[in-house]
Amino acid sequence: MQPWPGSPYPLGADYDGVGTNFALFSEVADRVDLCLFDPDGTETRIRLPEVDGFVHHGYLTGVGPGQEYGFRVHGPYDPARGLRCNPAKLLLDPYAKAVTGKVDWDESVFSYRFGNPAERNDDDSAAHTVRAVVVNPYFDWANDRPPKVPYNETVVYEAHVRGLTKLHPGIPEELRGTYSGLAHPVMIEYLKTLGVTAVELMPVHQFLHDHALTERGLANYWGYNTIAFFAPHNEYAASIMSATPGSEVHEFKAMVRTLHEAGIEVILDVVYNHTAEGNHLGPTLSMRGIDNQAYYRLVENDPQYYMDYTGTGNSLNVRQPHTLQLIMDSLRYWVTEMHVDGFRFDLAATLAREFYDVDRLATFFDLVQQDPVVSQVKLIAEPWDVGPGGYQVGNFPPLWTEWNGAYRDTVRDFWRGEPATLGEFASRITGSSDLYQSDGRRPFASINFVTAHDGFTLNDLVSYNEKHNEANGEDGRDGADDNRSWNCGAEGPTEDEKVLDLRARQRRNMIATLLLSQGVPMLLHGDELGRTQDGNNNAYCQDNELSWVDWSLLERNRELFEFTSAVVDLRHQHPVFRRRRFFAGRPIRRGDELRDIAWFTPAGDEMTDQDWEAGFGRSIMVFLNGTAIPDLDARGERVVDDSFLLCFNAHDDDITMTVPDGGYGEEWAIVLDTATGEVFHRSVGGVLVGGVAGDQLATPRTVPGHGELVVGGRSLTVLLRTKEQEA
Repeated sequence: MQPWPGSPYPLGADYDGVGTNFALFSEVADRVDLCLFDPDGTETRIRLPEVDGFVHHGYLTGVGPGQEYGFRVHGPYDPARGLRCNPAKLLLDPYAKAVTGKVDWDESVFSYRFGNPAERNDDDSAAHTVRAVVVNPYFDWANDRPPKVPYNETVVYEAHVRGLTKLHPGIPEELRGTYSGLAHPVMIEYLKTLGVTAVELMPVHQFLHDHALTERGLANYWGYNTIAFFAPHNEYAASIMSATPGSEVHEFKAMVRTLHEAGIEVILDVVYNHTAEGNHLGPTLSMRGIDNQAYYRLVENDPQYYMDYTGTGNSLNVRQPHTLQLIMDSLRYWVTEMHVDGFRFDLAATLAREFYDVDRLATFFDLVQQDPVVSQVKLIAEPWDVGPGGYQVGNFPPLWTEWNGAYRDTVRDFWRGEPATLGEFASRITGSSDLYQSDGRRPFASINFVTAHDGFTLNDLVSYNEKHNEANGEDGRDGADDNRSWNCGAEGPTEDEKVLDLRARQRRNMIATLLLSQGVPMLLHGDELGRTQDGNNNAYCQDNELSWVDWSLLERNRELFEFTSAVVDLRHQHPVFRRRRFFAGRPIRRGDELRDIAWFTPAGDEMTDQDWEAGFGRSIMVFLNGTAIPDLDARGERVVDDSFLLCFNAHDDDITMTVPDGGYGEEWAIVLDTATGEVFHRSVGGVLVGGVAGDQLATPRTVPGHGELVVGGRSLTVLLRTKEQEA
């Protein structure tokens, strides 16, 4: 096994059909040993013969897919200076495209002795850590094409690969909780019926289960603990027990291909802000032992410690060119080789930190902007981290969209009856122009959500005032305390029918508000079924029935599912709810008829500045003019839609509202009412049909202009203008 010189590029293990080129960056290494493992665990060490630009490389003929490997890096070990090379530690290739094995947290995976952190530990870690696997890049994509759903037509479904399908009775048991399970026909049919256009998958990069969690019998269920940025997590593979390590790569590709065939995009939640190696007392598994100073942000005056903007122990050093290259290479790989359609960046503000402050024009964002591959897919930022100045909602570059935390908080506050939220509520449901318009972005820059994986489910949001995280074993110290939730009169499960009815109404209120707001709506998986986590608002470590979707809820809460699906369909049918441009708020041409939006008091009077300043209670009407949409369709023709009136009432009691009349003899049909759960659709023949059970219903109630409409307490009523006759 005499190595040839090979090439310094590409980094990682690159199989060409004859052999494999291995390349590893390390500026501090004196030499690098490539370690090949036989199926019985026998290790063969081969020194990489060449170094170019700090990249150690070599080529081996006859080495191909399925070969397990790792590296041992010889170099300086001086933690006080930030140097942590130790050839006794088998190191995972940062460019590993598949990973096998697991970390069992033996003392040998640490570079120090547990009893004395100052003492170097030279025990061999190979038997106790993960290994990389050479993969065959070929896959029959069968003319796969990305759906390329426009942002304004996108409905995102945040999902967990394992949790979504683990309990689904219609999926073969051996496929549940896997990539194949997500691509199973019953799941494809479910997603299509619900109407979502994209699945945003919680982390699928190879991650580790934290030592502290495994000691408590728990797991890192969410997966925000990445160790390999190119490898799909092997525990989600139905083929994990197959004879060929790395086959999960092809399974992931097959999942993407199947979802694309159904017109559904795949967005990955990615964690490029830190790794699973933790703080200065963490294990030496990969980058720490390869080149600690290059890959991690170290405390400037005391480099034995790590800067921690993530609350996880370390932060990647995005100021270092090779670390930036690692991130960009990973992003391009997932687009070009794995065919994903976009990324949601966890704690994205960390990637903008050039030094200590968040820099909106950080190098990473410059690279993304000019990259011909990455710049063309959906880019979603979680626009905050835990460091100083880390809350950056509205401050990302124009190419980016953002999880809008302000939207979440405001909608929750409005429907639970918090005072003085009306003005901000109006801004949030119309696209948050105050956050995104000034730099040329559009309403779809706002990824709107009411719930996400982090926090209460929708059911728990209306069922608990306090978090109940006892199962996590952290004495309630974990999870947010400010949930902006309301239990509707009873904490947790209850048999009180009034409380249950109110909770059902509140769930419908938030789903309807979310789906009829300008921007891109994101649903949390299972919210459409009434999924509960028993009040746990931080189920990151609960890989069990507490977090998995209970599919028996589909029958028990079928009306909620069908209500959600119907409102998604209403959004898809009507471009007035998904405009590509912000509202002007004034007549487009002469006459109020072409005004694109107008706000009214319950008395039917147009809102004045004084009304806005006073907050005007917790009820309001907004008129959306479908004939004044400044968008063009694919043929270059102006988009024209129906016009709607949305009547919001966050008071406990019913309110009689006077429907505005523009002087044209309008007649309005009630197409949605969260008090009853009714949703009517416009069929092909122009007849309004539908309902929560999908049955044909009688013609919906109508209200004339200047007529009175009773809007139930804590409810939203949506009216469609059906008649316009000039007086």
